[in-house]
Amino acid sequence: MTATDRDTLAWNPFGRAGFSVPPVAVGCAPIGNMPEAFAYGVSDEDAYATIRAALDSPIPYIDTAALYGDGESERRIGVVLRERGGLPQGAILETKQGRDPRTNDYSGETIKRRMERSLALLGLDRIQIVYLHDPEWTTFEAAMAPGGPVAVLQNFKEQGVIGHLGVAGGPIPLEIQYVETGLFDAVITHNRYTLLNRSADPLLTLAHDKGLAVLNAAPYGSGMLAKGPDAYPRYAYQEAPAEMVERVRRLAAICDRHGVPLAAAALQFSTRDPRITSTIVGMSRPERIAQTLVLLAHPIPAALWDEIAKVPFDTGDPEENRWA
Repeated sequence: MTATDRDTLAWNPFGRAGFSVPPVAVGCAPIGNMPEAFAYGVSDEDAYATIRAALDSPIPYIDTAALYGDGESERRIGVVLRERGGLPQGAILETKQGRDPRTNDYSGETIKRRMERSLALLGLDRIQIVYLHDPEWTTFEAAMAPGGPVAVLQNFKEQGVIGHLGVAGGPIPLEIQYVETGLFDAVITHNRYTLLNRSADPLLTLAHDKGLAVLNAAPYGSGMLAKGPDAYPRYAYQEAPAEMVERVRRLAAICDRHGVPLAAAALQFSTRDPRITSTIVGMSRPERIAQTLVLLAHPIPAALWDEIAKVPFDTGDPEENRWA
């Protein structure tokens, strides 16, 4: 694909919001320069070039968060947006608001302060989509309380500062609890609907049936399904168990027999699901935009999907022991 394919790449309705988005979004967690999560750093130059390439591509959909580098991802995006005179027409930008990583405070006051900082870093007075981020760091009751995080974000929405409100988190039962409130327009799950883990399946069905936009992040499991198990034996930002690494080798062998890159199968496993509005892929170099579009368009025979269906997958939370 090339930049001329923007008009031919099918975009999907963002739930019931009245606009459409590309089938792939450019995830900007890596450009927050967080080597502790991704095992590599990202320079200003690579970050700016990646954002510019995304805005000029058929997938000008930027996903970030106040948490990514504690504002560094938003700052870098803001530099490029100022170069462009603001968010270009036709581009989509979303960010997320949650805890202060220095104190882990998740109060309404913290959400308000960090939302105001996001606007300043991005150089915008309005953001199309904002998510309540990682609500597992507080309780559902505290998040939903008067003056709490959800109320603060709703207030920004009522003022027109936020266009649409979503929730983005880890534990699936908790995400379902938020979706069932009817207050959210979108939901993001990450690392929980991939070739290796399907624990988000009930969330995808519920949110889709309720008319929410459904975004699936980290289709490569934070990297192993793109780089391979030997180069990057990690899943969900932590060391992958040996049995998972062996399953990736089995998946890679299936893909090799069919002449399909493992990354193409991992990406299209998500994008071909009719419940999923867009798939968020973390990118940190400009060439990854074009490479991702090639993977998105790579032909995959039905026989490959039949073989992959026979490979076991996990249904438990991949991060349940992350903080142990």
